[in-house]
Amino acid sequence: MNELRICPSVLNADRSRLREEIERVANADLLHLDVMDNIFVPNFTFTLAESRTIIESSSLPVDVHLMIANPDEDAPLYAAAGAASVTFHYEASTDPLETLRAIKSEGSRAALAIKPGTPFSSIMPCVDEIDMLLVMTVEPGFGGQKFMVDQMEKLTEAATYFNSRPGSKPWLQVDGGISLATIATAARAGADTFVAGSAVYGAPNPADMVESLRNTARAAISLQ
Repeated sequence: MNELRICPSVLNADRSRLREEIERVANADLLHLDVMDNIFVPNFTFTLAESRTIIESSSLPVDVHLMIANPDEDAPLYAAAGAASVTFHYEASTDPLETLRAIKSEGSRAALAIKPGTPFSSIMPCVDEIDMLLVMTVEPGFGGQKFMVDQMEKLTEAATYFNSRPGSKPWLQVDGGISLATIATAARAGADTFVAGSAVYGAPNPADMVESLRNTARAAISLQ
């Protein structure tokens, strides 16, 4: 069976006790850190210094998702800070290939994110350099939005393309509206890496929800 990864987003955690909130999801695969600059998206979350503190203190490897206007300059800094994976938006980059290579040169996985309106075909010049593709299933910028089922066609297109190529496959991540009601749909469409924020931290027991999400995704794939 394909390997699946559940990545709780601390965007929905209690930031006043972040270390404890991270420990509540210690059974997750990665910790998802949404970095917003109030320019590329109309919201602000963490500075580089704050992100570095989270990365250094997290018991989980950190999956940084940059929703910022200047990723070409800043993305490698998050990799240098120790992020396990750094994702930046294709729409915000002027030289995505060079930025992907710069992230890798710091020892992190390099990933591209695409907004709902961006077709998969746009990133074809970059596919040989990506370790992960993030298909947004909401408009980036805010947590708690409704899952956009119309993005499943794009997800399947990406999965079909990656599976047709020899060698190792990039991870295929979805972010936005992932819950027990939607994760099976995303898994059947080809996703193997799932960001869940409010579904996890809004649950009475976040660790139990991580396991429930993982099991639901596994079951969806096994039934195909």
